[in-house]
Amino acid sequence: MLNSVWATRGMVVAPHTLAAESGCAVLREGGNAIEAMISAAATIAMVYPHMNGIGGDGFWVVLPPNGTPFAIEACGPAAGLASIGWYKERGLEAIPFRGPVAANTMAGAVGGWKAALEQAQRLGGRMPLSRLLADAIHHGREGFPVSPSQHALTAQKLEELAPQPGFAEAFLVEGRSPDAGSLMGRARLAATLEALIADGLDSFYRGDLGRAMAAELEALGSPLRHQDFAAYHARLVDPATLEHGAGQLFNMTLPTQGPVSLAILGIAERAGLAGLRADSADHVHCLVEATKQAFALRDAYVTDPAFAPLPVAEILDSARLDKAAARIDLNKALPWGQGHKPADTVWLGAIDKDGLAVSFIQSIYHEYGSGLVLQSSGVNWQNRGASFKLDPAHLWALVPGKKPFHTLNPAAARLKSGGTLVYGTMGGDGQPQTQAAVFSRHAVFGQPLQQAVSAPRWLLGRTWGQNSDTLKIEDRFAPGVIEDLRTRGHDVEVYPAYSETTGHAGGILRHPNGVLEGAADPRSNGGAVGF
Repeated sequence: MLNSVWATRGMVVAPHTLAAESGCAVLREGGNAIEAMISAAATIAMVYPHMNGIGGDGFWVVLPPNGTPFAIEACGPAAGLASIGWYKERGLEAIPFRGPVAANTMAGAVGGWKAALEQAQRLGGRMPLSRLLADAIHHGREGFPVSPSQHALTAQKLEELAPQPGFAEAFLVEGRSPDAGSLMGRARLAATLEALIADGLDSFYRGDLGRAMAAELEALGSPLRHQDFAAYHARLVDPATLEHGAGQLFNMTLPTQGPVSLAILGIAERAGLAGLRADSADHVHCLVEATKQAFALRDAYVTDPAFAPLPVAEILDSARLDKAAARIDLNKALPWGQGHKPADTVWLGAIDKDGLAVSFIQSIYHEYGSGLVLQSSGVNWQNRGASFKLDPAHLWALVPGKKPFHTLNPAAARLKSGGTLVYGTMGGDGQPQTQAAVFSRHAVFGQPLQQAVSAPRWLLGRTWGQNSDTLKIEDRFAPGVIEDLRTRGHDVEVYPAYSETTGHAGGILRHPNGVLEGAADPRSNGGAVGF
């Protein structure tokens, strides 16, 4: 079992080591955790392009050492032209996952960086934007090593991505996936970051950069227009919260499934999780059954808050969670319907010497998003709006200006032990499940943080390139656990050890004495870096 990383003055964890190093370098130079996260976010947008980018969205949950936690909602709404009728006129019965018509929502990530930088300065940060983006620009200009994950997923999705405008030029070598360890440059994206330094982050939406990207998107056939760029601003919001036996839990609010992640933990606690044995069939079964109940809440209530049938507080109401827990049979699996499409994302965490803690997630939805790479900027645009439905009666019905349902949800907690925890993962349906695995192992059963992250995992539902809705489980569980789960009625599919299928998790815990404990996922290309 891998050991946790320990430090005292600051720590950053990311699924790519270059991003973790960028963030930690900012901490070493006196920056705070929010500034460190902006640097890490810029770097990972450059060097992990299949998983995230500035053409996507982001969400922040921030826990000040003293004071009220806050969140930043940096997700773009549907374009003003993106209506059900717009797609029907083009002969489409569903929104495609690739191509210009999949690029139908504004990219909120840079707006989130801007809002975060303002909050960093409010909390005493003084780092200039030029310093925060410096590493990302260097990697774009001088080249970065292609990660094994980028190589594998580019090869896997080559057929559907290669025809998309700009993709082959940006991300392929002689029409094929670049080799792991080979150098890749992204000079156009580096120039875009330099323009953001010169003209301000706001120029992504209301400057020459925004106008150029809007014109190119329109020419390619996207419904996005300059007025969509000009109208966009990230928002400060209150995070979703849950009182738990282990402490006070926080996650992103609607339109994300953050409340679902909290609901799993609340339902499992009520179903008797604390009385079970860690990593036993009982532990897995309890959390899987809690997941089924929480996903039913998601499918009924989670959408753009302006369209949601219930506010977050009512979704997480104790009586509602009690009823959900009462439906769980600890000896028998309930039927399971279809999950949702997978999502490629990055989760990163940072805690500084003063205890300012950041849980952050950044995504373009599927691998490389829509596959569209803009010549004007080198930005690969997300396809998050492909989650909309062209059925006007559906909870996720496409409406101009509506925010799409998001799988993204960065988690954090103030533990009753006095510690502060930030944690999270990528992986669509797997995000709340992996969060529940990591949190329960550490905060409920007392496992060291790295053990909680590295231990064998499971995923109920679909994942990369899979159409099955089985219970996917790594083969490292103790003998008998998998057969026990089958006996209870689970449709189990066994996956190899340390499968990337189950996500890239991580976490940082600040102990009451100020010591930092970090964990990165051996399934990723990342690490925890502290000093």
